[in-house]
Amino acid sequence: MVGKKSGKALLREEGLERTDNNMELTSWPQIIPINQKNYYTDYLKRDEQILAVRTQQEEARSKMVKQAKDRDRALAQGKTVGPDGDIEMEEGEEEAEDEAASGAKTIVIHLGSQNLRIGLANDALPKTVPMVIARRAPHSESEEGDGEPAPKRAKLDNGSHPSEPEKRFGDEFQKKFTGMSNDLKLRMRMNKRKVLPQSRDMVTSYNRRNTYETITEHNDTMQIDWTETSGPGQRPPEYITGRAALRIPDKSTPRYKLFWPIRLGWLNERDYASKQLLYEDIRIIIEDAITSQLEVKIQSRGERAQYSCVVVIPDYYERTYVTTLLDMAISDFGFGRVCFVQESLASSFGAGFTTCCIVDIGAQKTSVSCIEDGMIIENSRVNLKYGGRDITEAFVKMVIYNHFPYAELNLNRRFDFQLAEELKQKFCTMTEADISVQLYDFHLRAPDQDTRKYTFKIYDEVILAPMGMFKPTIFDDAGKLNGRRKLVDKSYDIYDGKPNDPSSTAQAEILTSIAPEEVINSTIKKAAKANGLTNGHTNGTKEEPANDSRRPSFSNIKEMDATPQPSAASSPARQLDGTPQLEDGEGAAVQEKPKAEEEEEEPVSIERRDDILPIYPLPNAIVTSVTHAARGSAQKTSDLLSSIMLTGGTSIIPGLAGHLEDTLKGILPGYSKDIIISRPPRELDPQVVAWKGGAVFGRMSRTNDSWVNPFLYERLGERVLAHKMMWAW
Repeated sequence: MVGKKSGKALLREEGLERTDNNMELTSWPQIIPINQKNYYTDYLKRDEQILAVRTQQEEARSKMVKQAKDRDRALAQGKTVGPDGDIEMEEGEEEAEDEAASGAKTIVIHLGSQNLRIGLANDALPKTVPMVIARRAPHSESEEGDGEPAPKRAKLDNGSHPSEPEKRFGDEFQKKFTGMSNDLKLRMRMNKRKVLPQSRDMVTSYNRRNTYETITEHNDTMQIDWTETSGPGQRPPEYITGRAALRIPDKSTPRYKLFWPIRLGWLNERDYASKQLLYEDIRIIIEDAITSQLEVKIQSRGERAQYSCVVVIPDYYERTYVTTLLDMAISDFGFGRVCFVQESLASSFGAGFTTCCIVDIGAQKTSVSCIEDGMIIENSRVNLKYGGRDITEAFVKMVIYNHFPYAELNLNRRFDFQLAEELKQKFCTMTEADISVQLYDFHLRAPDQDTRKYTFKIYDEVILAPMGMFKPTIFDDAGKLNGRRKLVDKSYDIYDGKPNDPSSTAQAEILTSIAPEEVINSTIKKAAKANGLTNGHTNGTKEEPANDSRRPSFSNIKEMDATPQPSAASSPARQLDGTPQLEDGEGAAVQEKPKAEEEEEEPVSIERRDDILPIYPLPNAIVTSVTHAARGSAQKTSDLLSSIMLTGGTSIIPGLAGHLEDTLKGILPGYSKDIIISRPPRELDPQVVAWKGGAVFGRMSRTNDSWVNPFLYERLGERVLAHKMMWAW
């Protein structure tokens, strides 16, 4: 019988005995794994850990300490201290305090496509400067392209222009113009207004035989002082800005070409060869406006640091545009602090409204946004690319069509452009009671020529041109997307690489409804590929064809004056509060499926949105914006429709508010008693109400926490805007 073995003997025999020297496998420190069920961190969870917020709290704390020390010092010196801690300050201290509170040290800047409005926050009205710069060039803008006039004339097979005014702009324009004129006659007859049967013939017959009258220079009391660019002992400047640039003769020696850095509310990439020159022109225009228009003399950069700057930006902005202005204001201009405010929000500040729908009709863009409790509803923002400049061009086409005596009118010539703007402001109206054959006159003032006085008759052109905002097919949209993204690319997220410019469901719906078929098809194919679509099926559901039924659009929108609306025939019906309805096979209305149950529709992709020009009827755009802002709430819809406010330079057209109100009542008959369109209160000029709101915002020193100073910008760069903007950046 074998004896029992010990444990050590078994370990030796089995080879399990430990034979090492008890040394660690590595000299690196061993890190104990974290218990995943019970760990905690406060990284970036407290305000004190964010530099922008911590700096703001430190400033508030330093201010409280200073006030306490001043109060103790005043008590020790026997001065009077009020019950709230107010101290009787010295005369110099009171003046400094008044300057800070009144906005005397705050400059408000509002950049537009055609005009720059700039002024101190305590000014009653801003200074208006044309947003243009003239630079020396081989040719002026009227001499480029073989002198092709604007608006462009149609050409015959031999390359010449038609001699008949009715054919100078092509058959398509003739059909649209004639159709709009006939619709106007029908509407005026329905409204019991007198319409002469031969009105157009009366206009054309008079304009055909009319000539001009020459007025000598010494008899012209309103002659224009043209800008002199050369002379004895005078060196031609490299550039000229503002109103003086528009008064440079087209055939000056040397030649100058006009550049407009902002176009259609975007950076003008079409007319520039480099991004640096584009930014430099914006900087020069603002710098010259501050120097020449504001009654402040800033001799050094240290004095500039004592001033604050408020920049009014578009509602539907591009991040690259905002960050460029921020860098320019702090690095180039040297302002002590900068903040941004959106146009519609600034307009609500200037008008004193808290809940409203702002319709801003500018020179080259029109924006619609809804305000609720002093903040813009993001998904209600709409940005359309037409405005007063398109109305001017359509008006010129219409008057030339009716044998305008000055048929050589060319918007590429500077004096003709100013003449066309003057004629539009004088005669355009949307009041049907003013439509009749009337006799007018105007003076043509050109460089190195005697003044000419023309008389002409005009009829319905004055109302059909601004009617283009309701029927934008009359506008010429050719070339508006030329050069888009040529110099300045989109802003992309550094983590996922996706574009991070702001988005709006209202804008996306409009873009989807007007998108060309090739854009829709490419988007659907991309979505199908991403969803794993095989053999026309996905998850047992057949692939739907790419037709209008896939586009989210409005219905219950009547055709306005026989104008076809985009995708109106195939869009689902909507209730009066904007809630969509569907119809079953028997025609009975059924409730729409919840979003989670219905198939996910793929709108126009973000990458393809730059390929679509947002041109849409203004009343439909307002309905789209209000519907997305109300989100099905009838009460909110009623509140927004009852406080629609028109702003912008083009909104001053007489009768526009009444005509727009009648059109909206026809689109939404259930809200006809609620729809009210108004102007800014207190007889405030609609052109400057956004600037006025920016001035109010800049003077809110105690409640405004969106200031960015050089200290924060130097350390955080554009990332500081995520903590300083009042809206989601």
